[in-house]
Amino acid sequence: MFVGGYDVNGAGLAALETELGPENCIVATLDVTDKGAYDAAVARFGEATGGKLDILYNNAGIGRGGLFEQMPFEDIMAVVNVNFIGVLNGIYAALPLLKATENSLCFTTSSSSATYGMPGIAVYSATKHAVKGLTEALSIEFRLIGVRAADVLPGLIDTPILPEGAAANAPKEGMFRAIPPVEVAKVVWEAYGSDKLHWYVPPELVELDKAAGNAPEMVRDQIATTGPIAPMLKMMEEQAKKA
Repeated sequence: MFVGGYDVNGAGLAALETELGPENCIVATLDVTDKGAYDAAVARFGEATGGKLDILYNNAGIGRGGLFEQMPFEDIMAVVNVNFIGVLNGIYAALPLLKATENSLCFTTSSSSATYGMPGIAVYSATKHAVKGLTEALSIEFRLIGVRAADVLPGLIDTPILPEGAAANAPKEGMFRAIPPVEVAKVVWEAYGSDKLHWYVPPELVELDKAAGNAPEMVRDQIATTGPIAPMLKMMEEQAKKA
């Protein structure tokens, strides 16, 4: 197995190289919003693998949030550029390698926030809806060129993308409990041997996706009254009444 690891986190890349061994990987810093740099990184990977790529895993993402009206526009565009444009850059750059590899898979991280638009992370949620829709379309288009496409919709994964203390304060049970990152990695590995389109971590999230499609107004009202942002919404409503 030969792995290409690309990130803005140089320390993390160095740790990955040590874990896998330099003979088993190629690592380099990469800003996924820089198409030229992405193209060059994929080209170097292809030189090391004879033009082959079994799995492209688009996992880059940032999680800046807040009420939409209060977010700096620069933060909004940063989320769009990393979470969606970065995914487009990766797929476009890697497609020739995927086409040249039998049984290849284009795999991308969507989100549980792609089941229903989540207040407080509206733009993040929108980019993940875009990733999900793109994956669905490409899963059909790419059949013409012998490439599969799928995605994962994780819930609360205990990584640095979460606000400080979020994992510790998460419910101990249920679909929004904190999940270790290795559970997502297991899904990526499993997806390579499957034709399944959407993968949910934890699996219970599929029920939220079904409910959002069947009764969006009900889900909207539940999120507004019992979701994580519900206390903030209630406080704002009370302040508006006093004004």
